[in-house]
Amino acid sequence: MSAPTRLRVEFLDDAHGITEPRPRLSWLLPSDCRVQHAYQLRMGEWDSGKVESGESVLVATGAPPLRSRERRAWQVRVWTDAGRSDWSAPSWLEAGLLEPEDWQAAWIRPAEETVAAAGERPAHLLRGILTLPGAVTTARAHVTAEGIYELFVNGVRIGDDELTPGFTDYRSTLQVQTYDVGSLLRPGANTVGAVLSDGWFRGVNGMFRDADCFGTRTALLLQMHLTLHDGTEDVFCTDATWTSTTGGITRADLLGGVTADLRAEPVGWTSGVSDARTWTPVTVADTGYDRLAASPAPPVRRTGYRRPLSVSRSPSGAQVADFGENVVGWVRLSELGPRGTRLTLIHGEALTPDGEVTRRNLLPDHMPPDWEEKLNPGQVDVVVSAGRTGEVFEPRHATKGFRYVAVEGDLRDLTPDDLTAVVVHTDLRPTGTFRCADERLNRLHEIAVRSFLGNAVDIPTDCPTRERSGWTGDWALFVPTAAFLFDVAGFSRKWLRDLATQQFEDGVVPNFVPDQLGPATRDHPLIGENLGSAGWGDAAVIVPWEIFRAYGDRELLERQWPSMVAWVERAIRMAREGRHPHRAANLPEPAPHEEYLWDTGFHFGEWLEPGDQPGWEELRTLDQSAVATAYLRHSSCLLSRIAVVLGREAEAERYREISEHARLAWQTEFVDETGRVQPETQATLVRALAFDLVDADLRPSLAHRLAELVRAVGTRVGTGFLATPHLLPVLAETGYADLAYELLLQNTPPSWMHMLDNGATTVWELWEAIDADGVAHESLNHYSKGAVISFLHRFVAGLRVLDEGPGYRRFRVQPCPGSGLTWAEAGHDSPYGRIEVAWRNHGETTRMRVVVPPGTQAEVRLPDGRRADIGPGTALFEWTNRQDEA
Repeated sequence: MSAPTRLRVEFLDDAHGITEPRPRLSWLLPSDCRVQHAYQLRMGEWDSGKVESGESVLVATGAPPLRSRERRAWQVRVWTDAGRSDWSAPSWLEAGLLEPEDWQAAWIRPAEETVAAAGERPAHLLRGILTLPGAVTTARAHVTAEGIYELFVNGVRIGDDELTPGFTDYRSTLQVQTYDVGSLLRPGANTVGAVLSDGWFRGVNGMFRDADCFGTRTALLLQMHLTLHDGTEDVFCTDATWTSTTGGITRADLLGGVTADLRAEPVGWTSGVSDARTWTPVTVADTGYDRLAASPAPPVRRTGYRRPLSVSRSPSGAQVADFGENVVGWVRLSELGPRGTRLTLIHGEALTPDGEVTRRNLLPDHMPPDWEEKLNPGQVDVVVSAGRTGEVFEPRHATKGFRYVAVEGDLRDLTPDDLTAVVVHTDLRPTGTFRCADERLNRLHEIAVRSFLGNAVDIPTDCPTRERSGWTGDWALFVPTAAFLFDVAGFSRKWLRDLATQQFEDGVVPNFVPDQLGPATRDHPLIGENLGSAGWGDAAVIVPWEIFRAYGDRELLERQWPSMVAWVERAIRMAREGRHPHRAANLPEPAPHEEYLWDTGFHFGEWLEPGDQPGWEELRTLDQSAVATAYLRHSSCLLSRIAVVLGREAEAERYREISEHARLAWQTEFVDETGRVQPETQATLVRALAFDLVDADLRPSLAHRLAELVRAVGTRVGTGFLATPHLLPVLAETGYADLAYELLLQNTPPSWMHMLDNGATTVWELWEAIDADGVAHESLNHYSKGAVISFLHRFVAGLRVLDEGPGYRRFRVQPCPGSGLTWAEAGHDSPYGRIEVAWRNHGETTRMRVVVPPGTQAEVRLPDGRRADIGPGTALFEWTNRQDEA
């Protein structure tokens, strides 16, 4: 009999502006439920009736539209072969302010006679007074900002969200948060205050430290709806009666850090206590309400705390705290010394060989001399003590990526109890687990998960230090892995919303999303010519498809369809209308297949492939058609499948034909008459096999040649950015599983185990980021190479989602034991319930346990060749081991 499973019910339409708590119910299904279920949803007076469906995530699309601020109770009941359940306990949802005309509040800007240089601007304090004639029954505060805000009511910080309102393309979308503040209000005067800093809106952004990207002035918008004890309603808003000043935070920049003079902080400014500081009337701005929306993603929160393993003096005299692992967030310091003590906190991922905290690796290795000052690595906080009892410094307006923190200043020797690393990232719900008999693989899994979470700070970033940009290629590579480990449906939905709004009219997708420069990107002297790369722009197609596979979210495919089509059509035009100059010089008249050969435009290619890398000028002129045409084939093929899902028959046929033409063009150009592929690299062969670029009869010889290339370099990785996630799966699927395990466990560079053996606690950007002298190079927290852990989920444990069963309605269990592993296990909380796979070697035999949730089917393939289709419940399997595995 299977373990009980849970049906998750949630409302995903972000246009409704649903307030917290998220409208989600986890409903326990009977343990003996074996077939797909039906459901009935009741919301207020509306009743869905009995709905036969294989969907286990229910979306309230049939219910009457919510009105602004409307609250509805809802219940669900379920039919299975075990019978019909009772109605669930009531849950509820409440809408926010849904339409621009629902807003009465004024946008207010703090008084700012002169604007400091970017990166050196203070945080502003804003406050208003709310006078109430009596007690409050309910109160909702709807808040957003151009900048980053923290909200306070009568001295209490509201909510546990951080870095609100979050990072979006502010030109088109600005997210609103809603808080229940009723318990904090009292009859008489109430003080409502906010701390407002630059954040992503006008602070320093990205590799090139661009500033004022979305505007030159910060602003706050707050509208509070109250119901008094006598039933009357009132509205309190930001308006011209609010005042502002500056306080103790004299510098607040997400990249640069925070400087705070605690002596200058007005004591009690949010609790109604008077202070001597001058408060100046705010300025009302005509900013409008058309961009306001709710976020479908979970908020950024403080998700953990870590004490340092040690605190010691460095040769320079700084006190260096080692937190034992690379984390993202900030440091809370509780020992600040007597009044006037000035302390500087320098955050870094590595130490120099002589034990000093370094930030040099946060800058590119090959950096023009005049960039050194402009690209200051940042990550420095400064605090001046006020000498008050219980004083704590916690710089919440700037995140850092760090393992080490150097504290400089005249201060007694610190102990681990004086510092706390506050871990900050999007509060994603964990859904996937993996463990096996090899602790090295468990450690690799751990650092890959940590690296991803450190780069999930409202958007999927490339690194949490140097750039913090939402590079499209990174998320396209990692999203299948992330969707196994965490619920990234809303997180990706939010990001894709910005991708679509920032996509250029000709279909070009920005290299990173949100792109703070927006339309001006094309005029940027350093990146304007580097747009539209294959493998990066293809995120417009790959990410929605992978989210559909993981969650069955058909509506997302419908919403992103115009964006997907625009990107693929742009690639088609690039192939049809242009030719690479070298090819044109060698063959003035194009061959017929060149109509589908994409050999124009800029492409990053197989980025960071081991060996010598082309410089930027060379990269701009390289013929990257082997990579680009492969992605034209891949994305047009996916688009054809998506069109089938959406019932777009004509489009499905069109893109299927384009995909086949691109496949034939690739074969014509890069496969010679003997069946050899050029350029003959690991990456090219991996793509040929992963993207089905060659015919079935050629696959065995290409797989054999790929294995030879891997062996020829000492069984080491020879792929770069794009092909590495596919390398081990391709080897395993083509009969070279043993070689895949050897590569995975190789400990000489380039390899994953080399990172572990050299102290990596997050995934490195470079295969050899710590050189032989112990010097760090480039980012030590780049999650893309961590996509290798998908091999652990899909092949070591053997749990794989299938295209024909989106949302794990149908999945495959096919373990591929190797390298002497004696056991492995994986679990995944699918939309239908918990899936579990666990196998263990018992000498001559191996036994496996599979848990299949209700409404799903599993296709089981055993190492001895047997196959079985199983339904819901728990199933046990056993096979005889090969002699060389005994």
